[in-house]
Amino acid sequence: MNSIALVDDDRNILTSVSMALEAEGYQVDTYADGADALRAFTRKPVDLIILDIKMPRMDGMEVLAKLRENSAVPVIFLTSKDDEIDEVLGLRMGADDYLKKPFSQRLLIERIKALLRRRELDQSEGSEGAKKDAIRRGELLIDPARHQCAWQGKALNLTVTEFLLLQSLAGRPGHVKNRDQLIDAAYGEHIYVDDRTIDSHIKRLRKKFRDVDSEFSEIETLYGVGYRYREPQMQPG
Repeated sequence: MNSIALVDDDRNILTSVSMALEAEGYQVDTYADGADALRAFTRKPVDLIILDIKMPRMDGMEVLAKLRENSAVPVIFLTSKDDEIDEVLGLRMGADDYLKKPFSQRLLIERIKALLRRRELDQSEGSEGAKKDAIRRGELLIDPARHQCAWQGKALNLTVTEFLLLQSLAGRPGHVKNRDQLIDAAYGEHIYVDDRTIDSHIKRLRKKFRDVDSEFSEIETLYGVGYRYREPQMQPG
């Protein structure tokens, strides 16, 4: 049974969404305050977090920032209707997805299933053996078996979505992936997200690499087309 944390200061959302998730077989913990939720996560880790942005005391952005210091747990943001800036900022900070209020509970459940399937698939593929599945591209090392990524020997803490996007791009260096292909790689074929979501994830991914190497430029943008991972340069022999 997957465990989900629902964090929102709206009691109606806590009640209705938790009932819907429990009916789907999930174990649900609810929190009306970001600070309380963050303390609980250290004692009781969960498989996925649904996080409202606008909350008193500690808002969703601050909760996410603290989470991402040491956790890659999937996070879905809940945003108000007109909070486009918050959506983009949240994705750049490491959220995996977002929904605008008011939202369809059925759509939320589908997004949850997609994120958990990707996480479970990543873990199950890893049980076959790490060495065979590891990808090395120059200074980049991706280990799908352990959900680990390193650049120049330095570990990067990537979310599930960031990891899948990087794996898709680095799996075929030099080949352009359009946004639809990247959406399929990161979300599956039956989940709709807009292009801006992918762009925000790519920006966040680049930032994480540049935090350890300011010269990182391997993920290239082809404007109007998509993205590609630069082919490693041949070393002179």
